Amino acid sequence: MNRREQWSSKIGVILAVAGSAIGLGNFLRFPVQAAKNGGGAFIIPYLVSFLLLGIPLMWIEWTLGRFGGGFGHGTAPGMFHNIANKNRFIKYFGVIGIFGPIAIFTYYTYIESWLFGYSIFAITGKLSLCQDQSSMVAFLKGYQGLEQNQFFSSVVPAYIFFLITFAVNIATVAGGIQKGIERVCKYGLPVLFMLGIILMIRVLTLGSMYPEHPDWTPVRGLGFLWNPDFSSLLDAKVWLAAAGQIFFTLSVGIGVILTYASYLKKNDDVILSGLTAAATNEWAEIVLGGSIAITSAFLFFGPEGIKTVAESGAFNLGFVAMPLALNHIPFGNIFGFFWFALLFIAGVTSSISLAQPAIAFLEDEFNIDKKKAVIIFAIITFILCNMCVFLLGKGFLDEFDFWGGTFALVLFGTIEAILFSWVFGIDRAWDEMHAGSNMKLPRFYRFVIKYITPVFLLVILISWFIREAKDVILMKNVPSEILPYIILARLVLFALLVGIAWLVHIAWKKKEKSA
Repeated sequence: MNRREQWSSKIGVILAVAGSAIGLGNFLRFPVQAAKNGGGAFIIPYLVSFLLLGIPLMWIEWTLGRFGGGFGHGTAPGMFHNIANKNRFIKYFGVIGIFGPIAIFTYYTYIESWLFGYSIFAITGKLSLCQDQSSMVAFLKGYQGLEQNQFFSSVVPAYIFFLITFAVNIATVAGGIQKGIERVCKYGLPVLFMLGIILMIRVLTLGSMYPEHPDWTPVRGLGFLWNPDFSSLLDAKVWLAAAGQIFFTLSVGIGVILTYASYLKKNDDVILSGLTAAATNEWAEIVLGGSIAITSAFLFFGPEGIKTVAESGAFNLGFVAMPLALNHIPFGNIFGFFWFALLFIAGVTSSISLAQPAIAFLEDEFNIDKKKAVIIFAIITFILCNMCVFLLGKGFLDEFDFWGGTFALVLFGTIEAILFSWVFGIDRAWDEMHAGSNMKLPRFYRFVIKYITPVFLLVILISWFIREAKDVILMKNVPSEILPYIILARLVLFALLVGIAWLVHIAWKKKEKSA
């Protein structure tokens, strides 16, 4: 049997988990969600969701991961099998914890490669040719291969950057936990923070950009995010958006933290480590992500314009508004390079974490060595990635994002919370969580983990099924011209889910025979 790897240091695992969480969600998704939901109207539900949903789930996953790693399991099927007293069916719920990361990796890596390309375009001055919103949108669409224009005649440049990015990810995970993932995060995150602080200082020291709008200032931009709107507490839509952002930003409900925590030693402190990783992520998201993207967009588009830009596309604040704003300040090409280099580093530290659950599953449950496991993962995901690249305009990426990056997260988080508190048992779970801990949690969180977090998640799931499930499942709002591609995307995702479940079945059949 292969000897399981371990982290070389506590700071290594904290940076790795923080690196997994600090990704495109911090700098692209958070500003968009905050702007779309009214800035200050979003921040209260966001912080409440962090305390009642994000932090408890973070601790649950750190604890389950360390516990499962003690039995040689690095993924959810084996962990669920052990905490449920080896119930023969519970392990299949863990399939989602492998399915989700693979589905996200297939499109996340492609988006990540755009950042690599844009960093080159920024420093070489090609991006500075775009001086208005329409030309910047055209640049993005041309690069993505959605249209041919004066900037790009094909998707070839984007594909070259994708190949390089994919190779960087595979080479990193092939290096293993210490020499690959931990090393990249140890060096990558300090560089990311340095670039972020430089950009934040530059943005906050800008003055009003338009004489006719003297109140469009950095201070007002920060106020747009931080001035609370208590009326939002009655808006269910804002609460759902805030909870979804917490899932996305902390990488909870995916299965990644379970795998990372499985490489801990038995008495490593999961409470303090989890809290430190979560706090690091929130600092990156709110302080850096919010200050840079939202303040810049506010300076150039104002309080109403920033909402319009955010609602016009999921990537428009990061790929349109930000570079456009930076093009209008001295040394904008350098700051543009800093912006996209920061995003690329954040993307890499997240995408390598998405690759690890599938690789760990092959290593732990099939006793396959690291090299073979990485090759198998690379072949399967490369095929899936190409679908997202060449069928981007056909809704493939959006479909993978919804089922793998939204629905699967909430469903898996709900399953984790229920199994941890009600199947494993809150008494046993509380003791396991505090094993080796240097701090004692308030008993309030015992109540939160057992009742509030599961109920919170069940409400989100039930609300979705009542309000949206029928239309989504029946594809009522899908344009007829892309309907065949959406059906194909769902068939591919279903085949992936069934394939992983079949592998889980095969792995446990072999264990039973050998036993």
